[in-house]
Amino acid sequence: MADPAPDDLAPDAASTRRERHASTARTAVLAVAGGTALFVLGSIFIDTGLIGHADTNRDVVASEPAAFSPPPMSSIPAGPEGDAIRRGMQIFLNPGTNAREFVGNSLACKNCHLDAGRKPDSAPMWAAWVAYPKYRSKNKQINTMEDRVKGCFTYSMNAQDGPSGKPPPPGSDIYKDLEVYFHWLAKNAPTGVDMEGAGYPEPTLSAAGYDPVRGAQVYSQNCAACHGSDGQGRQDINGRVVFPPLWGPRSYNWGAGMARIDNAAGFIKANMPLGQGNRLSDQQAWDVAAFVNSHERPKDPRQTGSVAEAAAKNHKDEKSYYGKVLDGRLIGVGTPLPAR
Repeated sequence: MADPAPDDLAPDAASTRRERHASTARTAVLAVAGGTALFVLGSIFIDTGLIGHADTNRDVVASEPAAFSPPPMSSIPAGPEGDAIRRGMQIFLNPGTNAREFVGNSLACKNCHLDAGRKPDSAPMWAAWVAYPKYRSKNKQINTMEDRVKGCFTYSMNAQDGPSGKPPPPGSDIYKDLEVYFHWLAKNAPTGVDMEGAGYPEPTLSAAGYDPVRGAQVYSQNCAACHGSDGQGRQDINGRVVFPPLWGPRSYNWGAGMARIDNAAGFIKANMPLGQGNRLSDQQAWDVAAFVNSHERPKDPRQTGSVAEAAAKNHKDEKSYYGKVLDGRLIGVGTPLPAR
């Protein structure tokens, strides 16, 4: 509601992928229970590579990403496994209720992984499942899916500001239920191949770069109706979050992948405004991502010293405003804890 980077493709392949993604995004039907959002936590980005398939004479390298569709919800099995799948789906859709002890903001997994983790080009969970275990440069170690989800609770849902002050403990049933849900979504998915629709697309960054001033206008015209002119989202009459906040104390923190401007731009390009993916130009996507991520949010939980020290250690070479001075403000100092 984001941290490995999307696949590196040759220019021609990347162009073909963007065209295919545009078609997919136009035809996809979004059915996200309880509302969706422009962003969420550190979305899960997938580093997948092509794999050689041996024939009788030689290895043949796959040239096209594998297309995949997750099973329909109606095919969730009966019995204990089906019960766990349904529990995992409900945690995914509404962790603030179903994993409340470990959530410190107003975000949910579904906000960044649209259509309950099913939608291509919004870091779908069927593609994430088959990519793990894997090495991640973010923490410089091999990560299991449980490790990855723990990171989502830590960075995207800001668990340290939740009732428990930390993400779920190792081996928690929360991880197990989420994992069995992801495993079911990935039924019959290939492993070790480039998955079409995995992660987020890569909008072209022009010579104009990205600019939060230009992005403010894009936000006003395309995003404020759902997320508010103040970026604090919308709630229904019962106080339930319909569109989550994009900055401030109830949004993702500075350690989340979505706090990187490039990651946010890819998600926006493919998926926003909601149900109108690819309506914005690449330039608009970059600019509005810069605008959103020029605002303050909870501090990076990895920060133990100064912002400058954390920027040098954890944010070097990122497309991010973290640790920079913008309009006279040092970015990354964090926001007050949200009221309980």
